[in-house]
Amino acid sequence: MAAHVVPHFHNDTGIPVIEIGAHEFKCVGANPPFDHPHVYLDMGADHEIICPYCSTLYRYNPKLKAGESLPPACAYRAPAAA
Repeated sequence: MAAHVVPHFHNDTGIPVIEIGAHEFKCVGANPPFDHPHVYLDMGADHEIICPYCSTLYRYNPKLKAGESLPPACAYRAPAAA
């Protein structure tokens, strides 16, 4: 299976702010099976956006690569196929 083209992030721990290295991404809420509908978010020219489902504030950090986050555990990695 190919890697995500659009980075995905989650907030299992319920922290208020996650820094990410992308302006366009998907928020999955918590890790499946506790996820909310996977919503595509686009910051546009802004550097922050709030997920309408889980209210996580995502903040752009130019020091991070597209699929990276602070804290690092918030970057979603799909489980490998068995």
